Amino acid sequence: MKQTLFSTWNIKDLEIKNRIVMAPMDQYSAENGMINQWHHTHYLTRAVGQVGLIIVEASAVSADGRISNQDLGIWSDEHIEGLACVVKACKHYGAKMAIQIGHAGRKCECECEEIIAPSPIAFSKDSKIPREMSLNDIQNTIQDFANAAQRALKAGFDAIEIHAAHGYLVSEFLSPLSNRRHDSYGKDRALFLREILEAVKSVLPKDFPLMIRISARDYIDGGNEIEDCIKLLSPLKNLFDVLDVSTGGVIEASIKTYPGYQIECARILKEALEISCIGGGLITEAKMANKLIQSNIIDSVFLARELLRNPYWSIQAALELGVDIEISKQYERAKYF
Repeated sequence: MKQTLFSTWNIKDLEIKNRIVMAPMDQYSAENGMINQWHHTHYLTRAVGQVGLIIVEASAVSADGRISNQDLGIWSDEHIEGLACVVKACKHYGAKMAIQIGHAGRKCECECEEIIAPSPIAFSKDSKIPREMSLNDIQNTIQDFANAAQRALKAGFDAIEIHAAHGYLVSEFLSPLSNRRHDSYGKDRALFLREILEAVKSVLPKDFPLMIRISARDYIDGGNEIEDCIKLLSPLKNLFDVLDVSTGGVIEASIKTYPGYQIECARILKEALEISCIGGGLITEAKMANKLIQSNIIDSVFLARELLRNPYWSIQAALELGVDIEISKQYERAKYF
């Protein structure tokens, strides 16, 4: 049977009802990392709107790993209950739930005494200069990721995504623009990511889905291109199940954007690594999304801003494509004109 936007998608034993993914988008609405009523409404609305896989926004593995003071956190057991409440509510309406866990690194703008990074290189002329991470810092951060994964499991999430994109800490280790180390973490820029994946997998059930979000291009001379990502990720491909392909963010750069501008990167990585890929980038049209899936260019499509504009995009897409999908009985009338 030919895959479509509304065919089921399996990641290991996890079956997702369609191939529409809500990209993780920071809401900058938390206090002390705690999820609140805004997040509950925000995510639940997209579940009712029939998104197949919802990826909860970047949740910091340590308090000083937040992008801002208003970021979600998963560094404490106190965060579990609130996350679990949102997960349970969204699952009730058929969505599968993932959470993106990460560390801001040199892009941290929260109130803390110092920020850390692989090398003491500021993100921009207006940014703080980070302290170069010691080997002890690195091992502590890896353990923070493992602890966060255990909390995500307790909260009932179906999958975990490691944030290795957009110039945050893991991404900083991967890029030669931000990693100038001379030790093993500089000679092998993927070592930090490898050790995080190994630590996270060690605390999860064997068949628990693990994803990575990657920036496939740095958009500047001397930075990573797709070929570099292939070299970095090839030795790791047995440690994760899905690659969520984005671009940019490690340094300020001019990026030409258009609907689907990151799809070619996803296609290349999917073929080279022989792994399932989520692709997207300003996609708004159902027919375009469906064609990308039908052509096996990507395995699923992520939507970000479009789902902010229209939480019920999935229902509208089904109507446009002539697909009869199951929706909440209270909204059944929306299926007919």
